[in-house]
Amino acid sequence: MGCACILISLRTEPTIVAMRILILICALCVTILTVRSEAPEKQLFRVMSYNVENYFDCVDDSLTKDEEYLPGGMRGWNYSRYEQKQANIARVIVAVGGWNPPALVGLCEVESRRAMIDLTRYATLKSLKYAFVHNESPDTRGVDVALLYQPDVFQVLDEKAVGIKFPDAPNSTTRDLLYVMGRVPNGDTLHVFVCHFPSRLGGELESEHKRNHVASVLRQEIDTIFFEDSDANIIVMGDFNDYPDNESMAKVLQANFPVAPFELSKLYNPMFPLHMEGKGTHKHEGDWGALDQIIVSGSLLENNAGFYSLSDAAHIFDADFLSEDDLKFLGKQPFRTYAGMKYNEGFSDHFPVYIDLWY
Repeated sequence: MGCACILISLRTEPTIVAMRILILICALCVTILTVRSEAPEKQLFRVMSYNVENYFDCVDDSLTKDEEYLPGGMRGWNYSRYEQKQANIARVIVAVGGWNPPALVGLCEVESRRAMIDLTRYATLKSLKYAFVHNESPDTRGVDVALLYQPDVFQVLDEKAVGIKFPDAPNSTTRDLLYVMGRVPNGDTLHVFVCHFPSRLGGELESEHKRNHVASVLRQEIDTIFFEDSDANIIVMGDFNDYPDNESMAKVLQANFPVAPFELSKLYNPMFPLHMEGKGTHKHEGDWGALDQIIVSGSLLENNAGFYSLSDAAHIFDADFLSEDDLKFLGKQPFRTYAGMKYNEGFSDHFPVYIDLWY
């Protein structure tokens, strides 16, 4: 942007008044350019959530039922396929990040700490220098959730596993919720939950009470945070095995449709509009649905804050390389690792989702 010099043509010599006007205009232009050049550009803070579909290591865990994903097991899992799985996960994370890796990546269906160490230190993802938070949970198959983070933009202050006990089925187990509190570059505190709600195995309605219960435990944790800080910055992400308008999400968790004005101590679901448009992260019997979601507190939708997002800043990452032809129901479907028992060499049965924030 420049500033044109204004020449005042007079029949006589320029008057003192004209010269002063010219000087003032030039000084004003210089001031505007200086202020604009000194204004800092907003920095991107991208948050990603991805169900990676059965990322198992090759070591037997005697406490879990991981036999089918062991060398010699019924799925033919081996170290070569394990390395390919790592390479696929890394490729997706890099693709979602673009020029800069996502600041946070919530992962679902990760078997172990060993698998996370191999992914971040020895696989192709190692160049991005991610650190991670992971806790072993009592899931029968041994799959957990984890959080990858970039230490230069997210300083972990606290973390814990939130266990789930079902009152009507004390012997039933599921994945823990993962809670991580950290500091972002502008100094704000960010509370992060990574979730993988109980599956719909056995039927949606038959299993609904389990997801509702997990949502109630999560809501209690969030209410505790809001009680201590009514304008807390909170992000909840993961595979909820329910859609934004299901009871667990809309009523129990109270993740609202993102329409202004936003209340600081309420939750909003930026994935809701995408779901209403028929877009999804998972395809079942020919129908797409947004099982994978990222939910934010109202405080993060205030764009005059130092750390913020927008109600339309959530996206489903459905790049071509993550899809394959759906021969049964037509169209496309996620290019998954296994199609039934057949090794498919793909990525996952879920598309990742991400949301952009700025500081």
